[in-house]
Amino acid sequence: MTLGHLDIVKRASKLFDEVIMAVVANPGKSALLPMEVRTQLIEAAVADIPGVRVGSFQGLTVDYARLNDVTCLIRGLRAISDFEAELGMAQTNKQLYPELETLFLMTKAEYSFISSSTVKEVVRLGGDVSHFVPTPVDDYLKKHFIRGTTV
Repeated sequence: MTLGHLDIVKRASKLFDEVIMAVVANPGKSALLPMEVRTQLIEAAVADIPGVRVGSFQGLTVDYARLNDVTCLIRGLRAISDFEAELGMAQTNKQLYPELETLFLMTKAEYSFISSSTVKEVVRLGGDVSHFVPTPVDDYLKKHFIRGTTV
């Protein structure tokens, strides 16, 4: 989770009574941390945001949405380059679950360059990511990664 994600979730919590920050196990991506650890860290990062809860799933987002009576997905955009991929996912999700809407929120400019891929790369190479991630995430990474190696 980056500060950009946290920005989007904070802003979404002002628009909706309940927001589910869903953590997905995506076999197409190489996660730095196991889903259970990511879920715990996100729970810690959003603990003080009213109306936000954390869930996790494997499989299709639309299936998770149906099971949890979700009718709106919030997707964060950092730059116009994100829009093309997000639009394709939104259209696919709409075909699979017509009742599901996708709402795009632009992240604040100061977070627009932060990506989880960049954070993973910096961590793997032993760099400081404290300006890119919430405190619970940074604390965990500092404790478990030293100079790019897992402790």
